[in-house]
Amino acid sequence: MSLIVVSESELIRNFLNGNHSSLQTLIERHQSRLFSYIYLLVKDKQLADDIFQDTYVKVINTLKAGSYKDEGKFIQWVMRIAHNLVIDHFRKQKKANIMDNRNGDFDIFDSIRLTDPSIEEQLITSQIHEDVKKLLDYLPDEQREVLHMRCYAGMSFKDIADQTDVSINTALGRMRYALINLRKMISEKQIILTT
Repeated sequence: MSLIVVSESELIRNFLNGNHSSLQTLIERHQSRLFSYIYLLVKDKQLADDIFQDTYVKVINTLKAGSYKDEGKFIQWVMRIAHNLVIDHFRKQKKANIMDNRNGDFDIFDSIRLTDPSIEEQLITSQIHEDVKKLLDYLPDEQREVLHMRCYAGMSFKDIADQTDVSINTALGRMRYALINLRKMISEKQIILTT
């Protein structure tokens, strides 16, 4: 008796044509790997279950909307969705913790980092850097250049002025407008940049 392995593309096509068992086959095929990945990030079984389910709800909605581009990388796409949901969870949790300080008492231990960043904080920081780098592409060339030299190359404004053959005031102005434009894009796209 031989087993026929159906491709992911065919399973997706069958699901979209109304065969819901095809989706079940897809989920079962990657269930262990995906759940293990989520659990390693969140270290809580109940939370991992919730994020696992939310991941597949998002997968189903994306498939039904016709937004999935089949490039033979289904599991990588699903794991990216899970990764983003984990980051969203930690961002919301952090925001809730900040807002939870109802009595208004200041506690120095709330603002001092006593340990190295956790895996969650590292994931969030990594995602923030990725989000900001994508936004840089939308800046005018001279603003992007100054911001890159200052923030990524660590150059002084005098060095930036010399390198770009402009005055220090022009370099400062470009940096200022770059930051204004970035803040505007972050606000418009409702990107949360907190760790």
